[in-house]
Amino acid sequence: MPEVLIVQNTRSGDPGRFGDWLAEAGLGVEVVNCAEGAAPPYTLEHDAMVVMGGGFMPDDDARAPWLAQTRKLAVQAIERAVPYFGICLGGQLLAHVAGGVVTPDAGAPENGSTPVTIRAEAAADPLFHGLPEVVPAVEHHVDAVTALPPGAVWLASTERCPYQAFRVGERAWGVQFHPEVLPERIRQWEVDGFDPDEVYARAVADEPVSTPIWRTVVGRFATLITG
Repeated sequence: MPEVLIVQNTRSGDPGRFGDWLAEAGLGVEVVNCAEGAAPPYTLEHDAMVVMGGGFMPDDDARAPWLAQTRKLAVQAIERAVPYFGICLGGQLLAHVAGGVVTPDAGAPENGSTPVTIRAEAAADPLFHGLPEVVPAVEHHVDAVTALPPGAVWLASTERCPYQAFRVGERAWGVQFHPEVLPERIRQWEVDGFDPDEVYARAVADEPVSTPIWRTVVGRFATLITG
């Protein structure tokens, strides 16, 4: 059975339905909960790698010392063409190691279900092809990718945060949003400057639309691993 390494960076930032969908596709899932003291492996022996979100910069080793090793694993994934999917911090980490720029407190924050525009370049992408022109996705960030790595393919954007999704090489993806999150998780977040009830209600209303879309994307990622 192919195995997926999932790096969890906060106590509440588990892989959620992303991990469930991978398991349903017949993949083994190993979650390394670094926030609880677990350490990432020294070398990437898994068949794929997923890095979850967290309130750190990709090189914030003082607060999250495991990120140094996570960056090394991400580089190994790129160099060996091992499928990689980075969510929020995980996407920023991919941009960082591949030569892009991640900026703290960049622009206006995004919280809750947000319309994400799928760019024309996504038509040829293994994961994002054929998606609707605008899809809802749950956001929760203030830091952002502000310059893509050289040669990266820009896949999706929002007005507040242009680089919502991108691909490095043929098998590494980074997204700023949270495809793993259901509306209930939003109740646990601080959403300063936003009405928490309104943010939650919008996510509940959008969930029937967003769930099948992100399930399709994760299913394609799983097929890439098993194929």
